[in-house]
Amino acid sequence: MVNYWLVKQEPKSYNFSILKKDKKTVWDGVHNNLALKHINNMKKGDLILFYHSGDEKQVVGIIQVSSKPYSNPEEINERFVVVDVKYKKELQNPVTLSEMKKQKKFKNWELLRISRLSVMPVPKGIWNSIIKMSKK
Repeated sequence: MVNYWLVKQEPKSYNFSILKKDKKTVWDGVHNNLALKHINNMKKGDLILFYHSGDEKQVVGIIQVSSKPYSNPEEINERFVVVDVKYKKELQNPVTLSEMKKQKKFKNWELLRISRLSVMPVPKGIWNSIIKMSKK
């Protein structure tokens, strides 16, 4: 069974266009305990919404987990885990945070409740809604 996730990245640091060109990358730099717990629950094949944070605040594309979680070789502390991800596809149209805030079903989702969280699960119903919204 595929699980669904959302990861946030400041587009000035690393954006979806760079990943599209590179085709794959290591998802690293996460130190928040809850976000690390979510990375630890990722499985190869899971799908991820790529969210540009900062000024943009919008979902721009889909990436896929291509490895199981492993300790970041760049960190001394083994609890800082990473996953390998690969480019999957760009959304037809980005879905903005303000559009999502207008949807009642999104109100209890972490993206709207815990604004600083950089990695979070996406319930299947919300995933489907975002994909549908991106096609408008």
